[in-house]
Amino acid sequence: MDNFTFYNPTRIEFGRDKEKLLGQYVAADGIRKVMLCYGSDRIKRSGLFDTVAGSLGEKGIEVTEFGGVVSNPVISTVRKAIESVRANGIEAIVSVGGGSVLDSAKAIAAGTLYDGDVWDLFIGKGVIEKALPVYDVITMAASGSEMNPTGVVTNEETRQKLFIAAEPLFPRVSVINPALMRSVTKDYLVYSAADIIAHSIEGYFTASVQPHFPSRIVESVINTVIETTEILLENPENDDVRGEFAWAATMALNGMTLTGTSGYSYPNHMIEHSLSALYNVPHGAGLSVVMPAWMKWYSPKNPGQFERFAKKIFGLSTPEEGIVALENWFNRIGTPTRLSQLGIGEKDLPAIVENVLANAQAFGLAGVYTGEIVTRILENAL
Repeated sequence: MDNFTFYNPTRIEFGRDKEKLLGQYVAADGIRKVMLCYGSDRIKRSGLFDTVAGSLGEKGIEVTEFGGVVSNPVISTVRKAIESVRANGIEAIVSVGGGSVLDSAKAIAAGTLYDGDVWDLFIGKGVIEKALPVYDVITMAASGSEMNPTGVVTNEETRQKLFIAAEPLFPRVSVINPALMRSVTKDYLVYSAADIIAHSIEGYFTASVQPHFPSRIVESVINTVIETTEILLENPENDDVRGEFAWAATMALNGMTLTGTSGYSYPNHMIEHSLSALYNVPHGAGLSVVMPAWMKWYSPKNPGQFERFAKKIFGLSTPEEGIVALENWFNRIGTPTRLSQLGIGEKDLPAIVENVLANAQAFGLAGVYTGEIVTRILENAL
């Protein structure tokens, strides 16, 4: 194993009705004014908004609401929220929703205390030295944002989907109640499964140092996702199984799968971010297209690990068999594996490649993934 530092200060409150105690968690930090961020009015129709706002109110915490965060969140919404935070003297951000809302909340928290435009923090023109505290109630398991210090937002003007990452962005407290995730549609359940698997395989396949123990954690996460997804497609009311799915999502991106590893990168996310930025496809749907295509190109560079993947995940023997099995599983559960299923054709590849090459700077992969290589990967997905 390589040297490593593991640090994760996020407190997880897992289980039924834990959202009713959010006011207690926030008040313990001396917070008195929060912005409650969410996506659609669905959380109002379900009663979740009133539950969370009521819990905060019971502890004397003033709530300013900010709704309308969309899937593939955009920087213009973040800017609007920052104006409201500053105008209302907000002391902390509370996110109620999925990863898109929480990623926006992190950007709001950082941008509020930054003396400049928040997009500077995404393109390297500014540094995140501090941020407002962030708390969250997760309603969809996928992004892992509830236990890490990163967030992804799209600039709709420049058509860039980029990320921020800094220690102040770790949520203070994250509430994971599997019962709140029952309303996730079948489509977004399978997109979420693909997202979790993508988080897991990036380091697993690309690391120059990849010890057995973190590999076993990754394999456990992926096997859990496959097993629980299939059960939830048949019985979405099974909260015990949904809880395992949710915890696997958290574990996939809270740092545990990367302990002792080094030399890894995130090429699948680098490529998919361009699909979302240009065509607004759901992130997980884009990843289920990109992953098999990338794996077919990359597997000769690390055949031993791909052989291990085939054996540990699907009980097969060769790298090729493992890749085909993953692609077939995606097809079986109903998440796309071809660009055409996203409404993207061969004529669109040059624009995607150009966008990916710009992303490569932020991902530290400039020069590694050339236009020719990215084109070859995308052609695997036609």
